[in-house]
Amino acid sequence: MYAVAVNVAPIFLLILIGWLTVKAKLFKAEAGDVLSDFVFKIAVPTLIFRTLAAADFHGASPFKLWLTYFTGVAITWAAGQMMTRHIFKQDLRVSVIAGISSAFANNIFIGLPLVGRSVGSDGIVAISILLVVHLPIMMIAGTILMENATHKVTGGEKRSALAVLKQVGRNLAQNPLVIALVLGLGFNMIGLPMPVVMTTVIEQVASMAGPAALISLGMALTKYPIRGNLRIAVTMTAFKLILMPACVWLMAHALGLSPAWTAALVLTSCVPTGINSWLLANRFGIGHSIAASTISISTLFGVLSVSLWAWLLS
Repeated sequence: MYAVAVNVAPIFLLILIGWLTVKAKLFKAEAGDVLSDFVFKIAVPTLIFRTLAAADFHGASPFKLWLTYFTGVAITWAAGQMMTRHIFKQDLRVSVIAGISSAFANNIFIGLPLVGRSVGSDGIVAISILLVVHLPIMMIAGTILMENATHKVTGGEKRSALAVLKQVGRNLAQNPLVIALVLGLGFNMIGLPMPVVMTTVIEQVASMAGPAALISLGMALTKYPIRGNLRIAVTMTAFKLILMPACVWLMAHALGLSPAWTAALVLTSCVPTGINSWLLANRFGIGHSIAASTISISTLFGVLSVSLWAWLLS
């Protein structure tokens, strides 16, 4: 258990440091946005490129990995949405926000550094493969479901699924994570040695990804207060931290994933809710309090869930 604590505690201490820097007014919350941009556009893509350029995939198929993870997402999302709709008697649009809040893991800012510390390079390979499709799939599903829900509740014009896919496709072509994956895989296939100077620079930038991501997340958390609809937020937090990783673990064993890939997927599925659920709520103008509260509560209790799952996996 001590070894687990050594790997998990620094993750949440760095988040706390980021949160305290804003609360102590050492930095403005907007500084976290700049740091977050650096993480998403430079540091994490560099880490993905470095990992995939030197990775040995051992002939493993990404499709089992994706099926494992997104089965957990689908079950948890459906449970969260149905619970909010039929038990808590909420608007259909609020139910969709609650569902995505229960299943949208913070893979980039917490999952990636956690897996790097706990699993190592094989785990980073798995998360890199997941990250390329995670955001597009989640945002496509969330957008389509929210537009359908909005149309049913308020009427008005509804975009087709094809229109949503085209928009996401355009965004995907400019996504730094996707570009890094394509370049990393291309470099891997060519097999050319990387110059020593370039290797040193890439290593130094990649090493910033984890700490910078966690500190920027802590700074961003000051924007997501815990308020309103606490019963729903607590329920969605339980689904996120317990139900989703349990589903992923069962699927990983059913499909025979390697121990490293299983550990990577379970650990990244048990991390707190990502801020994209709040961004979706903000875009459609409903469900802000549930999304914000779930983000903050799941982050607060995330240290317990991550420690538990890391201990079980060990």
